[in-house]
This record gives sequence, C-alpha cells and structure tokens, in this order.
Amino acid sequence: MAKQSNNQKKRAITIITILRTATKDMVEPAGITIIKQFGRNPYLVLVSCILSLRTKDTVSLPASQRLFALAQTPSALLSLTPKTIQDLIYPVGFYRQKTKQLLKISSILQKQYNSAVPNTEKDLLALPGVGPKTTNLVLSLGFNIPALCVDTHVHRISNHLGLVNTETPEETEAQLKLILPKEYWSEFNELMVMWGQNICVPISPFCSKCPLLPLCPQNGVNKRR
Repeated sequence: MAKQSNNQKKRAITIITILRTATKDMVEPAGITIIKQFGRNPYLVLVSCILSLRTKDTVSLPASQRLFALAQTPSALLSLTPKTIQDLIYPVGFYRQKTKQLLKISSILQKQYNSAVPNTEKDLLALPGVGPKTTNLVLSLGFNIPALCVDTHVHRISNHLGLVNTETPEETEAQLKLILPKEYWSEFNELMVMWGQNICVPISPFCSKCPLLPLCPQNGVNKRR
C-alpha cells in the first residue's frame, strides 16, 4: 500500500510539472486575476468565489470587477442597495440569491469579526451558503494557507487520470490529500481549472493533443477528440 501511494505521489508531481509548462499561455482562473488586480484580500476572494459558483469565469470575473469598483469591504457592500448589487453582478447564475447571501455574510463579518474574514475552516463553513470548495479557496488564495480546493475540474480530471477513484468532490479531496504534498495543494487547483477549461473539457476532451495522455488511463472518458 505504501509503495502504491508513493507511486501515485510521483505521478501527481509529474502531472503538475507537465501542466506548469502546458498551461503557461492559458487564461488564469478568476481568483488569481482578482488577487493580481486587487491584492491578496480574503474578502474579495470570498465574494468572487461566491459569484463564480455555477457560473463561468468569463461571466463571474467581470461581475466581480464591477462590484469591486464600488465595494471592497463589508461596510461598503452593505451601503449598496440590493438592486444595485443585482445590477452589478448580473448575469451571474442565481444573482438575486447571491445578492442576499453577500449581504448576510457581510453583515455577519461586520458584527462578529470586525469586518475581517475568518481564517479557519470551521468559521468559514459557518457563513451562510459557504461550502468546502469556497472555504478552501479562501484559505488558499486569501490567506496563503495550504488548502485543496476541489471543484468540478479537479474532481473530474483527477478521476480521468486515475489519481483517485471517487464519486464526490469530498471523497476526491480526502484521497488527493493522501498522495499530494501540501506544498502542491493550492497550485493543483489552479492547474486543473485551466486544463479543464481548455483541454480536458467535460464533454469530449481533447485527448489527442493532451501531453498527459501517456500518463492517463482516461477513466470515465466515453467520448474524446
């Protein structure tokens, strides 16, 4: 078992090394762009992550940028009317519900945390509508704390590659943590997101031009290009 785990660790690190080069000219995930534009601000990472749920980066990133032009703190967001926030973030998915969520979270942060975002998994998960994916992304990007954010890309591609054999993102996170050293956790999400948006797409991935093909058993891939 230990030998198998060590082999998987080596495979995972090899995959990361290959993807570092293969993704170098790809558009970065929205969260990385937010950090580069506004700095490592946990509140902005949290808000942008909420806006990105069930929404493509091409829609959520401009929405985040429009909102942050007017509000970059809980108090500034709370000073906006719900209608103003909705207009700024439209057309992100569930924009009305997300507006209510952002107002609730901002109010909690202002009242309970002196307008700061908590930096523990327990406190983040206690915020309305904040799940493991958002929590780990905030810890990773917002606080530079090692955290493994497993979104749809990480879950799908990790299974295709045979790094894990799982049914849910939670199971994927648990299995990846057993084979992936902590120093790679944050980077792994970034690489998988870019790969999942460009090459290993959900429907008919571009296996014929994937440099990972010699390492990939293509588990669960029914149609490919």
